Amino acid sequence: MLLKKHFLRMDEFAQYGIMPHEMDFVDLTGGTTIEKGKKGLNWKGRLEYGFRVRRHIGILNRFYRSAIRNGECYYGPFKGEFGHFLLHNLPFLFHLYEKKVRIHYCGMELHSPFLVNENGESIIHQWYPLRDFFGEIKPLANQTELPEDVEKQVKAFQERAKKSGRPYLDISQNDLYWFAFRNWQLNGKQSAIDLSATYGREKQNTCVIFPRKKGGEFTPNNGGPWDYGELAKRVAPFFEKVFLVGHPSLSAEVKTEGNIELKVSANNADTLKYCAEARLIITQHSGAVHLGAFVKTPVLIIFNGEPPIKGLLDTIRFRQNIAKLKLNYAFSLSEIENFVSEGNF
Repeated sequence: MLLKKHFLRMDEFAQYGIMPHEMDFVDLTGGTTIEKGKKGLNWKGRLEYGFRVRRHIGILNRFYRSAIRNGECYYGPFKGEFGHFLLHNLPFLFHLYEKKVRIHYCGMELHSPFLVNENGESIIHQWYPLRDFFGEIKPLANQTELPEDVEKQVKAFQERAKKSGRPYLDISQNDLYWFAFRNWQLNGKQSAIDLSATYGREKQNTCVIFPRKKGGEFTPNNGGPWDYGELAKRVAPFFEKVFLVGHPSLSAEVKTEGNIELKVSANNADTLKYCAEARLIITQHSGAVHLGAFVKTPVLIIFNGEPPIKGLLDTIRFRQNIAKLKLNYAFSLSEIENFVSEGNF
């Protein structure tokens, strides 16, 4: 019986692309697959859920076929978390661009540096940008409650898209976005993007740290807080420069010294440059994990707590189409220091 259970577990790991060194870190209950949505529902709830998912998949298929056929579409609004943009929106938008679709996009202006091809040219036909509101409201998936002026912009875009006569995918519909769209696109509707040459010259002996601000609380997804000043000091001897980057509203305050420099900025072009030229990115289990996939830089996930890491299953299975780089893990300052000192990134 134990042997059978072990092999079933191995099958699940192989299905989602989990590497042997990750097996002890992954919470297999943490994946937001379409099947996961049925759990906890009675028979009637399962039927209703199945009907909704089939309806959403139909909407997505019709949008996709129509967008390819028309060569033009409206898409948005995206108003959410960084990881959602990098995993569920950017690869799909780039796929549409590669299919010669002219994209009318409503999304956060912060992300415009990512929405370019390998020559640095925008992949968006017409922008409907949303201003930076992170200083007022923290993002949540793609369901962020927006400031009044930004909400007006979103509604104006939605009205324009509906009246355009062009295919329109409204990803503000939570059921469609969460359970259907994110999983639907994994099968042949994502394209990998290499922005390393666009934003970097060549790899330098530098390290990037995202000092993510999470207060004093522990979460199963992110772990507990870190002393980022001490962390930076621990790794600094092994690099010429250590850069602390991230959005000002989402980053902790860190005192710097020596070869440690604070480069926190709302300009993602700067962040991309530091990440593209770095030998290593160090970050909590958060959206920044995926940034390395777009600039070909190894990532060390730091988790202050005992594994498994909730949400890591989604991190791994959703990034399979965009990166073949191995993820690395550390669970203490000493493990971080040991990993960096070995230099086998």
